[in-house]
Amino acid sequence: MSAAFVNTDTALPDLESRQMNHPIVNAMSFDIEDWFHMVGIESVEDVEKWETFPTLVERYTDGIVEQLAAYDTRATFFILGWVAERYPELVKRVVAAGHEVGTHSYWHRRVDRLDPAAFKEDLRRSIDAIEQAGGQRVRGFRAPSFSIRPGSEWAFDVMLDCGIEYDASLFPAPRGHGGYPAPRGIHRFTDTPSGRSIPELPMSVMRLGPAGLGFTGGGYLRFLPGWFVQRGIQRLNRRGMPAVVYLHPRDFAPDCPRVPMPLKRRFKCYVGLDTTLGKLDLLLSKFHWAACETILGLDTPPSADAVA
Repeated sequence: MSAAFVNTDTALPDLESRQMNHPIVNAMSFDIEDWFHMVGIESVEDVEKWETFPTLVERYTDGIVEQLAAYDTRATFFILGWVAERYPELVKRVVAAGHEVGTHSYWHRRVDRLDPAAFKEDLRRSIDAIEQAGGQRVRGFRAPSFSIRPGSEWAFDVMLDCGIEYDASLFPAPRGHGGYPAPRGIHRFTDTPSGRSIPELPMSVMRLGPAGLGFTGGGYLRFLPGWFVQRGIQRLNRRGMPAVVYLHPRDFAPDCPRVPMPLKRRFKCYVGLDTTLGKLDLLLSKFHWAACETILGLDTPPSADAVA
């Protein structure tokens, strides 16, 4: 891997020998939440109203599982604990299809706006809900809105205390709800208050002058043309780096309900919803994919006894 992209002082040991390198295998992941689990949108912030909203999470997650099966591709599903409690059969179907399950928190609250105690309570509740529903040990975490920012490094210690084995939360470029000056490749995060370390699988960022551009997930992927995303992944792979794709059920939902929000946010939330399925099909057909734990070399299958 290019030293320009990976901090060699904190790179995972023997990464190249533990990762399938020829051809490069990329990380396919999905953040499983419903359409109303949007950060910072006043009309859907009241958790008491969530039960009254129409839901699309089961229908579109099942569609994702079917599309992955068509390409014999295994992915990671970072599931909201709130979803796992209400739709345990959905979690069972994801696990039965052979996928890895991780946690995306319980309430979908920004980590950088919590304190360690509140985050620990949220994280433990989400892990319990997902493990009870799916019978598979939860090993990975992704923060809502990639909301681990400078000053919230304490969150990694909380993860380790809760048994999380790797993180996929860092977005190594500026963005609205997150952004962290991390290496643009797999590395071991060491800047925790306790001095402990944890494997980190950051989001893919394309170099664009001194800054960076996310291009492989969410609104970025929906807005950008498929050929551009494809070339960006090829560019990463030529440097020996796996790309990380992340999508949500609502990214596939042209029928996603509309709620009031600022114009810029409306564009980001609703642009290209009718293009996602075709773009995912393109990526699945053009590249090799695996679950996050496989990319990190951590995919020894956990037994059901581990979550008893």
